[in-house]
Amino acid sequence: MGFVLHMNDTPNLALPYILPAQAQKHVTHNEAIRAIDGLMQLSVASRTLTAPPESPANGDRYILAAAATGGWTGHDGEVAAYQDGAWAFYVPKEGWRAWCAAEGALLVYRAGAWSPLSSGDGDLPDAFDNLTHAGINTTADATNRLSLKSPASLFDNEGAGHQQKINKHASGDTASVLYQTNYSGRAEMGLTGDDDFHFKVSPNGSTWFEAMKIDRNTGRVSFPTLGGPREVLAANRTYYVRSDGADTNTGLANTSGGAFKTLQKAINAACALDFSLYSVTIRLADGTYTPGKFSVPTNGKIIIDGNATTPANVVVSGSTPIEVAAACDVTIQNFEAQGSSYALRTAAPGAALTIGVGMRCTGSGTAISVNKLSSVSSNGGSLLISGNKPSWLIAVENCSVQLFSMTITFSGTPAWSNVGISFAIGAAIYMWNVTMSGAATGSRYYGTTNAVLHSSGAGSASTYFPGDVNGITDKGAQQL
Repeated sequence: MGFVLHMNDTPNLALPYILPAQAQKHVTHNEAIRAIDGLMQLSVASRTLTAPPESPANGDRYILAAAATGGWTGHDGEVAAYQDGAWAFYVPKEGWRAWCAAEGALLVYRAGAWSPLSSGDGDLPDAFDNLTHAGINTTADATNRLSLKSPASLFDNEGAGHQQKINKHASGDTASVLYQTNYSGRAEMGLTGDDDFHFKVSPNGSTWFEAMKIDRNTGRVSFPTLGGPREVLAANRTYYVRSDGADTNTGLANTSGGAFKTLQKAINAACALDFSLYSVTIRLADGTYTPGKFSVPTNGKIIIDGNATTPANVVVSGSTPIEVAAACDVTIQNFEAQGSSYALRTAAPGAALTIGVGMRCTGSGTAISVNKLSSVSSNGGSLLISGNKPSWLIAVENCSVQLFSMTITFSGTPAWSNVGISFAIGAAIYMWNVTMSGAATGSRYYGTTNAVLHSSGAGSASTYFPGDVNGITDKGAQQL
């Protein structure tokens, strides 16, 4: 017995019509009743058999598996119903549904095959693809296309792990989890506006505070609201500064697209680091730059380096080109500091400035000013001083100046409008094996209030220190 549509059959279930003047109308009627009995409330025992069972019960129904044999040959995928001692076959149509007792699953016929619609342990069916929205115990909308209202929700495993994915289109978009109180945001975590991982909180849903951020490139954790922790160096680092750079760059490449534009930006980047066992070098390319000031303490050494071949090609110019105003260890070499107030200045307890080779102090300001328990030193460095100035060295307030094996050249016979070296209030200046060349005019030095200028016996004070007027000391100060 088959299930084939004829012109005298109904269009969906192919039930035969009773025709006018038809003989044995009961036969046609019974055939239609039998088809309805086989297909209404369709429930099959199985869909895995390929051959008829040996002793089927009247009314048993099956969905035939592929490569069916025996009395089922040629009916793969059809519904077979055992009716009145014979098998009747019904060809399914798109969208038919059948309950499969063996699987405990509701099946749907789609695209020429049967697949689970829903079950306690079945897969999400293709029949649920491309829904516009779904609401469970609530109403979904155009934005919240999947909505759930329940005391809890469970995303379970299938015998191993389970991964939940939130995907965004582009880096500038947001992929996050938002926590709300009465539909007003209070906390958010995720990729909010970039590809770093952010943690934010809000008291009212409109004002947000970023508590923590994890950098996507390094894994470094930072705390934007409170600041810190510092990046810990694992190797020496170099920051590059070029006149064609940009302070929005990283400073880590010696290119226009990688280098900083200003010395101050490089100093700020260095001071934000935890140096651990390492140091930071700031390399200045040829050009003229605005001053750099150290305002926060560091725990490592910073080297500012210019052009070793032609130091005059690198100029830092301004009121005070280099100022160390915090407990920092700074070495400078191979560039020109052109200052209208001071060329080099230390002005905080613990501030330490080391003068390396190839340094030039020009401009109308004092070359070196040392204050407030800070220090300036050199061991084998070289310094050129040019231009008329109030002084070339000022040391006050218990500071320390230690110059060893250093060469100091006075170019162009600078004139001291105040005094060449001024030392006061417990300052200690110690020079050993320092070679000074060139001439200057003005008073050589003035010392007062228990300060000391020690030249290690390097000749007469009246000729060793540049100037044309002998220096003097008072109030316990000494020149040795």
